[in-house]
Amino acid sequence: MLDALVPEFVASFSAVPVLAALLRMTAALVLGGIVGVEREVRSKPAGLRTHMLVSIAACLFTLVGLELAQLDFGGDEVKRVDPLRLIEAVTAGVAFLAAGLIFTSGGKVRNITTGASLWMSGAIGLACGAGQIGLAALATVLTLVVIALFGRIERALARRDDSPP
Repeated sequence: MLDALVPEFVASFSAVPVLAALLRMTAALVLGGIVGVEREVRSKPAGLRTHMLVSIAACLFTLVGLELAQLDFGGDEVKRVDPLRLIEAVTAGVAFLAAGLIFTSGGKVRNITTGASLWMSGAIGLACGAGQIGLAALATVLTLVVIALFGRIERALARRDDSPP
C-alpha cells in the first residue's frame, strides 16, 4: 500500500519540487512565527500560532496556485493563470481575520497594529510560497523594526503628551 502512495505524493509536485516546497513552507512558518512572537510577548489577541498559521496558509495557497498552473485543463487557451487573483484572495481572507481583531473600547481603536501584523504575515507567506524567501526575511525584519522600535517611540510620545504642562 505504501508503495502506491509514495509515487502519488511525489508526482503531485510538478511545479515546485518537494524539498523546495518544504523549505518555502518552513520559511513561512519561521518568519511568520518571528512576527507572532513579538505580538505574543505583548499579550496581543493574535500571537505566535495565529501568525504562523496565516503565513503558512498564504504560502500554501501560492504553492497550490503554482501547481494548478501546471495542470492540463484542456489547452492553454482555456487556462487563465493570474497570480494577482491569488494575492487578492489571500489578502481578502487575512483582512477578514484582521478586522475581527480590531475593535473599539472606550472610544479608542484597539489591536490595529496586530491586525496589520497579521496581514503582513500573509504577505510574508505569499513571498515564501513564490520562492522569495530573502524578500520575506527582509519584510520580517522591517516589520519588527516598525512594531518594536516605533512602538517605543509612539509610547514615549504618548507619555510626553500626557504629562502636565
